[in-house]
Amino acid sequence: MHNKQRIFKLVDELLITPGTKIIAVDGNSGAGKTFLGSLLAERYDCNLFHMDDYYLPPEKKTDARLAEAGGNVDRERFQEEVLDNIPLGVDFSYRKYDCRSQSYYPPTLVSPKNLNVVEGAYSMHPDLAPYYDLKLFLSLDEAEQSRRILKRNGALVHKRFLEVWIPLENHYFETLKIRENCDYVFTG
Repeated sequence: MHNKQRIFKLVDELLITPGTKIIAVDGNSGAGKTFLGSLLAERYDCNLFHMDDYYLPPEKKTDARLAEAGGNVDRERFQEEVLDNIPLGVDFSYRKYDCRSQSYYPPTLVSPKNLNVVEGAYSMHPDLAPYYDLKLFLSLDEAEQSRRILKRNGALVHKRFLEVWIPLENHYFETLKIRENCDYVFTG
């Protein structure tokens, strides 16, 4: 069975039980987390949240914070604005942060849905993991990762990924045993 069909089967089985569900999709840069999140949102009409909207603003980028495994995302704000509100079953809003402009977008309104998907590296930080009903990890080998990032982002950003972002992600994955703490790992 193809990975996509296997994932759909897991989600279908999860949705058999009543109540609000939250799925996390973590994994390597370029592994398809955003693509999978979009597929799930389209197929299941669910709320979709991106960890890329929660990178740290400059005022929170202390040396101590950046030295933490997974410390470069504002997981506390994500927990407060999103994860703490989903189980309440009421409308809420959250603020996306744009790293390039170093500013927050206007609030995004969210209506309650039975299924909610959180996609992105750092979504499975141990502070956030208890909120999830299903934890998926997407991985791929270094050569394919490099190829996809180069194609998607161009040479300049590719270099930044190789020198900064991928080592930070790998430190987070290894130190916090993210892959080992997921329910399912999909490769390729």
